[in-house]
Amino acid sequence: MNSGAAGRVSVSPDEVVFSFMRSSGAGGQNVNKVETAVHLSFDIAASSLPERVKTRLLAGSDRRISKGGVLGIKAQRFRSQEKNREDAFFRLQSLVDAAAVEPVIRRPTRPKRSAGVKRLEQKGRLKRKKMLRGRVEPE
Repeated sequence: MNSGAAGRVSVSPDEVVFSFMRSSGAGGQNVNKVETAVHLSFDIAASSLPERVKTRLLAGSDRRISKGGVLGIKAQRFRSQEKNREDAFFRLQSLVDAAAVEPVIRRPTRPKRSAGVKRLEQKGRLKRKKMLRGRVEPE
């Protein structure tokens, strides 16, 4: 795990387990005999990521994370195993980068007094307009 100059948290390739399988979908004879699809497994709890990043990853409701805290990513976009491996690792790194960003804490604010006055004036205008829609008295 490296921490870059921009605060980027890197995942070590040693912490990732790759398994290979045949890709699904159309592709002819090649898809039936070559295992190009990649399944990446990453144990979040056992990784060397900072605790704050681990907590954010596990707190998210991502269905790719098992109850045991193992993240699984399947990549089968490309026709070569190496490109699918790179794609899966890139997607893992993107997920970790997103979790490494500190969320902005919202400061509670109150509406300004002028906004309240403006709202009440608007209500008064609508009230007067609707009152004019009353019954018409015969002469």
